[in-house]
Amino acid sequence: MDIFNVISLLGGLAMFLYGMRLMGDALKENSSGTLKKAMSKVTNNPLKAFILGLLVTALIQSSTATIVITAGLVSAGILTLHQSIGIIVGANVGTTVTGQIIRLLDIDSSGSTVLRFFQPSTLAPIALIIGVVLIMSSFFKNSRSVGRIAVGFGILFSGLLNMTGAVNNLAESGVIEKLFLGLGNKPILGYVTGAGVAFTLQSSSATIGILQAISSAGMLQFKAVYTVIVGVYLGDCVTTAIVISIGGKPEARRVGILNILYNLCKSLLVLVGVTAAHRFGLLDKLWEAPVNSSIIANTNTVFNLACALALLPVMGLFEKLSRRIVKDRPEKEGRYKSVTDTLDPVFFNTPALALQSCYKTLLAMFTAARTNIENSFDLLKKYDPAAHKAMLSEEDEIDRMTDRLSNYTVEFLPHLQMESHVAILNQYYKITSEFERLGDHAVNIAAYAESLDKNSTKFSASAISDLAVLESALMNILDETEQTFSKRDVDAAARIEPLVQVAGDLITVLRRNHLKRMSTGECNSYADTTFTDLLVEFQRIADVCSNVGVATVVRVHPELADHEHRYFEHLHAGGDESFNTAYDRAYQRYFSLLNRPSGEPLPEAGGTAPAQGQADPEGEPSAG
Repeated sequence: MDIFNVISLLGGLAMFLYGMRLMGDALKENSSGTLKKAMSKVTNNPLKAFILGLLVTALIQSSTATIVITAGLVSAGILTLHQSIGIIVGANVGTTVTGQIIRLLDIDSSGSTVLRFFQPSTLAPIALIIGVVLIMSSFFKNSRSVGRIAVGFGILFSGLLNMTGAVNNLAESGVIEKLFLGLGNKPILGYVTGAGVAFTLQSSSATIGILQAISSAGMLQFKAVYTVIVGVYLGDCVTTAIVISIGGKPEARRVGILNILYNLCKSLLVLVGVTAAHRFGLLDKLWEAPVNSSIIANTNTVFNLACALALLPVMGLFEKLSRRIVKDRPEKEGRYKSVTDTLDPVFFNTPALALQSCYKTLLAMFTAARTNIENSFDLLKKYDPAAHKAMLSEEDEIDRMTDRLSNYTVEFLPHLQMESHVAILNQYYKITSEFERLGDHAVNIAAYAESLDKNSTKFSASAISDLAVLESALMNILDETEQTFSKRDVDAAARIEPLVQVAGDLITVLRRNHLKRMSTGECNSYADTTFTDLLVEFQRIADVCSNVGVATVVRVHPELADHEHRYFEHLHAGGDESFNTAYDRAYQRYFSLLNRPSGEPLPEAGGTAPAQGQADPEGEPSAG
């Protein structure tokens, strides 16, 4: 045995594993939106769920990833444990697709130019060339990601070819023959070997692929290989269960247990079935015959399909058993628990799902903060201790969501590879603190309302009238802010800035009006201090909304990131015609309200509350 052949074998193995990881990661990044949409629409129909699990796993080349995503969706309440059953079974079948691709090693291209293009020795360099060209250029939006898929595919097959060449050289030394002849006489050892390798590599596809490469030497017999294949099932599902269990909730851990129970029964079914078939002489021609890549791939596929058909009808029993094994644990419930539960680390490998979770949490934070702001305005008109207490409770929920989301984004960032995903997460991280500040300002306003009530102090009718106009402008700003964030609407973001400037102008005039009231004795000194403090809070609410608008504009136009302040100074200085028009219109509207005759009621606010959108595959809100 030549040491250089061993080095070549290990080098080929390294290339194969890295290529599979690179291709799988890139596929998951680019298809995660599709996964989210498809998996969230699963019904109680086990057949549909089975097909979905099969297709998703075939797409991303990893049953572990599919089942981990499923566990996250179950944990978040998007899927039920029962709905996950079909996906789990389908994922176990879908993982056999990789082996069917690798069987291209067996193509005989003699005399056929067309078939030569499908040989790994041709596909590998073609994929590498295409991948490198796409990575080094920008032909389309996701060219770098597609290029990484192609490069991963090329490296995978280059590694296979390297392993195949090294195995053929090692075969001459008799090492491989001795190793697998021993496994053929010791099925339990073969089973443990398959489980151990799959557990170490954390991939059943990779383990089967290595077997296929070794089979090129022509010395693997079916009796030695089938137990290794069956052992792979156990090793892979244990790895999956461990990944799910780390920080997982009971319902998510049950998904991992379901997968283990299924694979244990699958292993038992295959071992009993193959042993019985051999005893009845049904496998005599195959039992000691050398197997190639195609036979290994087909054996793996047949085992999985047969077991899926046999066990899918009785998976309900496994569901009940998983509930007995994993008990529910008491948790502190919060009003937004269903929202924060979606902030699950299992989504880190599928960025669109994780970004969607961040988006939903931020939208819940904004809605809660805005509701508190509206309630604080009501408390200024008529203080209600019960309403104030409810506000403080809601603020606790906002703070809890802020903590969860801040920690989640920090943990999520190292898992991102696409620049677009990093940009989204950076925007979300900034906006988290902005929405938290909105809640703080609402609490501050409520505290001023409480203080006024305790001191039996009221604002004058003209002060209340002035504040009503400013409140109307702020509600309009909040409407546009919600539209801006929920739909990533740049037009709505552009409408925020003129309104913010008009709100600032109103605050200047309101201060001047209040000084006049003070000079005539219309308002007392305590009301004066509170009125001034309230204007500060109102200004800060407008500033927060402005920051959200800026973050959205910069997100859409990254070129403004380094000089965003200059850009908005240009707007406020009257350097943009559309800004000037919007400002003039808002100015006329709110100052005409400010100067309306005494006692005339304020008309309904003109802002239109937008419908809340759903996040699209890239974690962004879509229209509708």
